Amino acid sequence: MKIDDTKDIILHVAGKIFEKHGFYKTTIDGIARAAHKAKGSIYYHFKNKEELFQGVVEKEFQTLRSELIKTIDDGKNAKDKLTNYIIVRMKTISDLANFNEIIKTDYLDYLDFIGEIRKKYDNEEVVLIKSILTGGINNKEFDLNNVELTAPAILTALKGLELPFFIEDKYNKLEIRLKELVRLLIMGLEKR
Repeated sequence: MKIDDTKDIILHVAGKIFEKHGFYKTTIDGIARAAHKAKGSIYYHFKNKEELFQGVVEKEFQTLRSELIKTIDDGKNAKDKLTNYIIVRMKTISDLANFNEIIKTDYLDYLDFIGEIRKKYDNEEVVLIKSILTGGINNKEFDLNNVELTAPAILTALKGLELPFFIEDKYNKLEIRLKELVRLLIMGLEKR
C-alpha cells in the first residue's frame, strides 16, 4: 500500500472517530485500532493528535473549498453565484462534522492551529466572495463602491449565522430564513 493511501485511510478513520467522540476523548490508540494500523504508522504521518486533527479539518476544508468553487463555476450570473455560494457554504459546513466542530467549540481555541485554520479559511473565502462581487460589477449586475470592504462584511454576516445554524443543528429549520437573507443581500447589491 502506498504511503499516501495509508495517510488517507488514517485521515478518513480519524475524521469519523473525532466526529463521534470529539477531540478530547479521541486517542491515537483508538484511531490505530479502527484503521487497522500500528500506532507507529500514525506517528509516521502525524507528530501528535493535534496535527492529526488539523489534517482532518484541512481535508474537510478542501472539500468545502471544492464545493464552493464548483458552485461559483456553475452559476450563470453573479446573483446566482452569490446565492448558491452562501447556501452551499452553510449546508456544506453543516455536513462537515469536524470543521463544524472548530466553528462552534470555543474550548478548542487554545490550540494554536485552530486560529490558523480559521484565518486561512476566512482569507480564502474573502477571495472567493471578492471574485463574485467583481464579476457582478463587471457584468453591471451589482452596484457597490468597495469590494475590499463588502466581501469581508458579507463573510462576517455569514459567520454570525454559524452559531445558530450549527450549535443547535438547526440548518434545516433555518434554511428558509437563510434564503430570505440572501434575497435581501442580493437586492442591496443590485444595480438600480
